[in-house]
Amino acid sequence: MDQSKRNPYFRMLEFVRPYLTGLAAASLAMGAVSALTAAQALVVKPVVDGVFIQREYSLLFNLALMVIGIFFFKGLFTYFQSYWMGGIGQRIVNELRDRLYSKTQFLPVSYLDDTPSGVLISRITYDVQITQSALTSAITGLILDCLTIVGLVIVVFLRSPLLAATAVIVFPVVVLPILGFGRRVKKLSGEGQARMGRINTLMVESFTGSRIVKAFGMEEYEAARFQEENRKFLDLMLRAIKIRSISSPLMEFFGALGASAIIIVGGKMVISGTMTPGDFASFLTAVFLLYQPIKRLNNSNQAIQEGAAAAERIFTLLDTPGEEVKTGIKFLGPNEGIEFRDVSFRYREEWVLTGINLKIRKGEVVAFAGASGVGKTTLMNLLLHYYEPTRGEIRIDGMDYRDYSRESLRGRIALVSQQTVLFNDTIRANIAYGRPDRGQAEVEAAARDAYAHDFITTFSEGYDTVIGERGVKLSGGQAQRISIARALLKDAPILILDEATSSLDSESESIVQKALENLMQGRTTLVVAHRFSTIRKVDRILVLAEGRIEEEGTHADLLQRKGEYARLYEASREEEQRVKGKP
Repeated sequence: MDQSKRNPYFRMLEFVRPYLTGLAAASLAMGAVSALTAAQALVVKPVVDGVFIQREYSLLFNLALMVIGIFFFKGLFTYFQSYWMGGIGQRIVNELRDRLYSKTQFLPVSYLDDTPSGVLISRITYDVQITQSALTSAITGLILDCLTIVGLVIVVFLRSPLLAATAVIVFPVVVLPILGFGRRVKKLSGEGQARMGRINTLMVESFTGSRIVKAFGMEEYEAARFQEENRKFLDLMLRAIKIRSISSPLMEFFGALGASAIIIVGGKMVISGTMTPGDFASFLTAVFLLYQPIKRLNNSNQAIQEGAAAAERIFTLLDTPGEEVKTGIKFLGPNEGIEFRDVSFRYREEWVLTGINLKIRKGEVVAFAGASGVGKTTLMNLLLHYYEPTRGEIRIDGMDYRDYSRESLRGRIALVSQQTVLFNDTIRANIAYGRPDRGQAEVEAAARDAYAHDFITTFSEGYDTVIGERGVKLSGGQAQRISIARALLKDAPILILDEATSSLDSESESIVQKALENLMQGRTTLVVAHRFSTIRKVDRILVLAEGRIEEEGTHADLLQRKGEYARLYEASREEEQRVKGKP
């Protein structure tokens, strides 16, 4: 059966399977608690008939000891079942959170492009926490309460089948509202979880973009956006609270109706002598003890419905197809080169690349120029196998690159991008990212080649300096040199430079450019160019326009042709002169 079509809550219960031994022990403890709860009702009869009516003093102390024993062992078994079930619940949540996070690491780039990070965070945190509560309520609450109800119902029928029949008639009136409340809570919970995803998205955007928010004076705007989403979430939660709040008094009222009927019928039986006061008191005790587990069933059902809504979202993520894992051939090249054969790519309905034919020799440095949005970065994303060509194929060393294992292919490609991605960790860990087995000497050698060692040693903690989220404690040039050192340490034979200096000032660009020249030596290099000064010495320049290769040649050749490249080059020079001319 297709996993995606199965009930998500039952799928969630499958996570309990590894803990069946602990569950069995907890269930035995629950059974003991239920039996002792029923014993509370049984002991009422000898107390009333033997002590209060027949005045048998010999029973007094024995019954007192019995009551103490019942509550002592009931508390003891309650502790064990609560501790065991709580531990199982937390282990399940831990495993579920691990699976979800691991899943996000292997999702296709296209899925991550379309899904806000706040939504993913909400599923890993908020949704998982709700399912933990649901699992605890389902396993602990339902088993314990159902066993307790069974035990007390046995007591009820033992004391008086007639009164028991009266209670059974009233029972559906109490239970049916539980189902209706549960359905409404599930719907509201699903809406609330979706709203929480949007709240998380807003927070991620505002936190990561805090400098832009402040630079444009948008603090109040962002606060207002958050307040609006938070208010909508509050409205949903208040509606859910309203349903939860009304369910309890309604159940109490229906329970009171049933109790009134039992008192009338039972009272007549005691007056007529067909039932002893002790039997009646024992019966009433059992009935009133029944009320609490029935009431908790309502709460458990609501928690289960909330958990089911969260589980649907969780399994939607877990069932999302990840990047196809192929064993493939281990890629050890390139030994010959890279070839794009009639490659076209469409993102949704828009064609980004059309009919790209290109051969790149081993060790060649090729630059891609063109206006923004013509497909330069898309070509790099295809080579990295983030996406696959809609038409055509990419061949490396004469083979379709899809025949190589994705892991080995990416392992032979180093990337330095315009958006420098660093982690809130030490400088050493960031440089060694992807190569954690490399020693300090190798890390330092890569940093020296990237012209990063000198500024790293100015920090009091040197290579152990924690650089903050996204490397916020570093300048743009420093962060980019750490990124270059990381690529150097990876020592991959294919190098992609995606506008690696476009966001730097002239001084930083000069230093970074020297580091890039060290990095490019002996490697097959693809450069996405923003500043034309960085690609004058490359072997070939390819000019893209409207998703096609418009021109090809060296810097000097393309300028002589006075075509698209020359136009872009002159526009770039005018822009640089305009910027320099500013006071």
